[in-house]
Parts: sequence; C-alpha cells; structure tokens
Amino acid sequence: MLAAVSDASDVLLDVEHLKTYYAGRRGSGAVRAVDDVSFQIRRGETFGLVGESGCGKSTVVRSILRLASAHAGEVRFEGRDILAMRGRELRRTRADIQAIFQDPRASLDPRMPAGDIIAEGLVVQGKLSGKDRRARAAELAEMVGLRPDQLRRYPHEFSGGQQQRIGIARALALRPKFVIADEPVSALDVSVQSQVLNLLTDLQRRLSLTYLFIAHDLSVVEYLSERVGVMYLGRLVEVAPARELYENPLMPYTEALISAIPGRRAGRERIVLRGEVPSPTNVPDGCRFRSRCWKAESICAESEPQLRQLSDGHWAACHFAA
Repeated sequence: MLAAVSDASDVLLDVEHLKTYYAGRRGSGAVRAVDDVSFQIRRGETFGLVGESGCGKSTVVRSILRLASAHAGEVRFEGRDILAMRGRELRRTRADIQAIFQDPRASLDPRMPAGDIIAEGLVVQGKLSGKDRRARAAELAEMVGLRPDQLRRYPHEFSGGQQQRIGIARALALRPKFVIADEPVSALDVSVQSQVLNLLTDLQRRLSLTYLFIAHDLSVVEYLSERVGVMYLGRLVEVAPARELYENPLMPYTEALISAIPGRRAGRERIVLRGEVPSPTNVPDGCRFRSRCWKAESICAESEPQLRQLSDGHWAACHFAA
C-alpha cells in the first residue's frame, strides 16, 4: 500500500513497492533489506525516515541513488522512473539528486583539496570552465560557512563539522532539486549538530530544496521534518505529519521509540522493547514486530498488517491501530 500525499501533482519523488535484497550466506536465504516500501515526497518538504540500525533506511537511500540494485518497484523522480534510466538520462538526473553522507571524513577524498572536492561534480558533469568552477566553489564555501582561502586545505586539516560543511557544499554544486541526507549529524559532536541542522534549514529555505532526511535520533528528525516515516525490518510501519506522529503514534513500535526521547517522557511510561530484531533473512510470518510487541494476539501471527490510512495523512501498519 502506498502512503500517498493528498496532492499528487506536487510530488517530487514517488517510491512504489521498492524491494532490494542482498545475497545472504550460503543456505541462509536472501537478506530482505527493503521489502515492499512505498512513500511520496512533496516539493520543498523534508521527509524524515527513522528506525533502528539495520531496518533498511540506508538501503532505501542506496536504491534511490542507484548505488544498490533494486529487485522490484519504481522510484519516480518528476514522473520518470530512476530505476529504468540508462546512460545520459541517468547522468542528467543524478545532477538533480545529491547526497550528504554520515561520516564526513570517510566521504571526502583525502588527496584532494577542499575546493576540488566541492567542484568535482561540476567536472564530472562537464559544467563551467576551470575559472568559473573555482568561483562557484568559493561561492558555495561562503554559503556553508567556510572561507574561500580554506579551499586549498585538505580534509584532515578541518574539524568534523567543517568537513561536513564541505560535503554539503559539494552536494549543492550542481544546483540539485533533491538532497538525501543520510545521518548527516550522527558523527558530529552535539554542539556542532545544531549548527549543521540550522545550516540545512537555512539552505532549504534559500535554495528551495527538498530533503529526504535519514536518522535514528528521533528528536533530530522531529526538529527538521514536516512528515516522518518509521521503518522496521525492511518495511514502513507508520507515516504521518511530524507533530501528529510524535503526539499520537498509532503503531506500538513507533510508540516505543518516542517513549525513549527524554523530552517526550512527560506523562508517558518508558516502553522497553524485549528480545532482538528478527533476521531479515528469516522474516517471521504475520506482523514483523509481533515477537517484541506487548499488544500482540493470535491474528498478528496469522496476517501481516498492511499500511492503511487511519486519519488525514496518518498511515499505520497494525491490526489494533484504529
């Protein structure tokens, strides 16, 4: 089932029934990292995607970017299926879709100065002359809070926050419409995280950007996102406007995650999940969350709940969500 938005004409990215599997160890079966995921992102909004480590968030990102091969489904960007693109069409579309990665140090080439890193996409896409590329890199550096004279330095000469600013500038070099931020602040000190988040918010407003924001820190996602999707074991289990999701979670898994946020504990009992997340190579029958759910009954083992709309814009996959 597709967690659709109310105005389909305003959709920039439309993911439908996406499945991405990896080969498991011999005899263990396929790893169902992303197992039938559907959602839409409007132009100009930030869509947050949350869940425990291993739930499939980063594989969704890799599938959209064509860094992982999807086994089924469609990923339509401005109405065109990215998964079906080849050659020049794919190259042009990649200029419109850029990424900011989790570990800034690992994502920057240590042999290249910052200015060349920022301008690398312009070189790959054949944009601008050498002089104009340097001017564009200097403009982007100032936009993200760096000085143009710092562009001759190498990544190891910058702090973690500055390295991530270089990564953000690189993502903006080709003037993209859509930016995927995959845990962009999780590797940074807490004092630096807020600076980077405020920078992303300011850039979105100034450049009319659309974000897919991936994180496991729900408080960060709440701060930045208009709508939020919650993943568990390869599937979306809840999608809602951010305020609605945090104040009225309908799926027990979401309820447990939100109960762990310190600022959200007032009037709520802390829900401690028991047991381990099942293996994505051996997904249980029925509801995937039932082995850890305090509300589970016999129907949860017999039938897998589908994502269904329970109120305006609020979708949940739970037999008892209503």
